[in-house]
Amino acid sequence: MRRRARRTALTALLLTAGATACLTGCQSGQDDASSGDATRSAASATSAEPASATPSAAASPSAAASTPKEPFTGLTGAQISERALKATTEARSLRMTGTVPDEESGGTIKIDIALDRRGDCAGTMGMNGQGEAELIKTGDTLYLKYDERFLRAQSKGEPQADTEALVSLLAGRWTKMSAGGADAKEMAGFCDLDKLLEDAGDGNDDTPTTVTRGKATTVDGTPAFTLHETDGSERNTVYVATEGKPYLLRFESGSKQEPGALSFTGYDEPVPAEPPSGEVLDLDGLDGMNT
Repeated sequence: MRRRARRTALTALLLTAGATACLTGCQSGQDDASSGDATRSAASATSAEPASATPSAAASPSAAASTPKEPFTGLTGAQISERALKATTEARSLRMTGTVPDEESGGTIKIDIALDRRGDCAGTMGMNGQGEAELIKTGDTLYLKYDERFLRAQSKGEPQADTEALVSLLAGRWTKMSAGGADAKEMAGFCDLDKLLEDAGDGNDDTPTTVTRGKATTVDGTPAFTLHETDGSERNTVYVATEGKPYLLRFESGSKQEPGALSFTGYDEPVPAEPPSGEVLDLDGLDGMNT
């Protein structure tokens, strides 16, 4: 039962790595949309108010004449997304929050994970609204804490006695194991930001994606610019920061088969990956608990 609980958490977390591959779509925009982008840019520059404009600037003709140009003026959608890809994949740390599809259950996984290039991470995840698990990896140790709802949901179909024993042992209790162990190796690998961003940056020329310009907007109060990413019948939306580095701020899937949205924040900020205080159950030290 202990092994089953670990494996379920692993499957959920690894799915987020696939969701982060939305960055790949940003890189594969085609320049055949350049002429349309140029027209869109010219129209936007004259008709759309930039995200950074203030009410006082818009109220005065002289102030309006000095209004800053629209973000990324003169760049195609593909060029903007390439800049966003470069900035994002060079980040030392970031935080992902949102939902991604769970192919196995047909439901969704809710995540809130911060991770860095040292391999440390901290956050939470929940599956289909059925409880939550907390995760911390620092150094060579992986810490997990499941709530009762999560354990019961993931133990569905197991003998009742086994489920009760699992809940009694693990619910609401921090556990730890070696990050290099067989049961934790892949999950700990998810906390490797180097690998995650490397995978996200691998373009796929066999399935080119057209990226077109949108308009200036904000994402949680941060000035941003919208890009529309079209791949066949799917049309995803990407939001890129317009102040400071052009980091990816949000990705919204337009796929009916794989709906979901992820927000990206906390760039280059310290990850709160501190070992939990109090009693921690050492799973590697337990004997006789097999599947």
